[in-house]
Amino acid sequence: MAADAAPDAVPGTDARRAMTEEDAKILNRLARIEGQVRGLQRMMEQGKDCEEILAQLAAVKSALDRVGTHLISHHMKDCLEDTTGTQLDPAALERAFDVFFKYVQCMRS
Repeated sequence: MAADAAPDAVPGTDARRAMTEEDAKILNRLARIEGQVRGLQRMMEQGKDCEEILAQLAAVKSALDRVGTHLISHHMKDCLEDTTGTQLDPAALERAFDVFFKYVQCMRS
């Protein structure tokens, strides 16, 4: 195995890929979430009211859910484009993802 390959990488493939604009957006969102989590820690250390902490916790959970949704939707788009070999209509994809995620939300409730 090459010295720079990831230990769990598939032999013959490079586990790393180039950073995309979407990756940068996700990293930015994660950095903001990290700040929110640090804020939660400070709130606990300062003995803030339980309701305030729970509200912030709900905001962090929601932000993580949005990152997950973003990752899933872009991965699905990439897979569909790779399979068909053509670029798909962004508006049609957006509508399809909206329907899919509304269904997923119903299942969570």
